[in-house]
Amino acid sequence: MYVDWGEDTIRSFQTAAPVDVVEIARAFGIQVWEGDPGPGMAGKLFRDPINGGDAGYSILVNAADSYVRKRFTVAHEIAHFFLHRDRVEAKGYISDDVWYRSGMSTREEAEANRMAADILMPRPLIAHYRRQGIQDLNQLAETFAVSRQAMEIRLGVD
Repeated sequence: MYVDWGEDTIRSFQTAAPVDVVEIARAFGIQVWEGDPGPGMAGKLFRDPINGGDAGYSILVNAADSYVRKRFTVAHEIAHFFLHRDRVEAKGYISDDVWYRSGMSTREEAEANRMAADILMPRPLIAHYRRQGIQDLNQLAETFAVSRQAMEIRLGVD
C-alpha cells in the first residue's frame, strides 16, 4: 500500500470509530495545533524543531474549521508526512488550501487524500459497523466523525 508509513502503529488506533488522528500524529512525533494557517488555508505540515513533537514536525489546522474538517486536515497532513516529507524538508512546510491543494501535483494531493481516507475510514472498520446494522450514510459519517461527502466518496456512492 504505502511504503514504510507506520501501518501497524496506525492500525493500532483503528479499533473503534472515530479514529483518533491527533493521537496518531503524536505517536509519530508530530504536534497538532489549532490556529490561523492563513487566508483560505485548511492546514499546514511544517518543520518545527522548537514546539514540534519528537519528530520535529507540527501540523497547524484552521481553528475556524468544523470538527470533521479539522480531522480530515490532520489525516491529510499525516499523509504528507509519510508520502511527501522530502518536499517538506526542501521547503520547510507544505500548506494546503481549503480544497487540499498545496502547489504539489494533483497526483500527490490525491495520494494524500487517499491515505487520509485510509486513516480515518479504514474499510475493515466500516465493514464492522455495517455488520452491526449501521447502513445510513449520515449515521456512518457521524460514527466516523467525517463529512457525509467524505463517507460517500469512501463508499463509492453516487
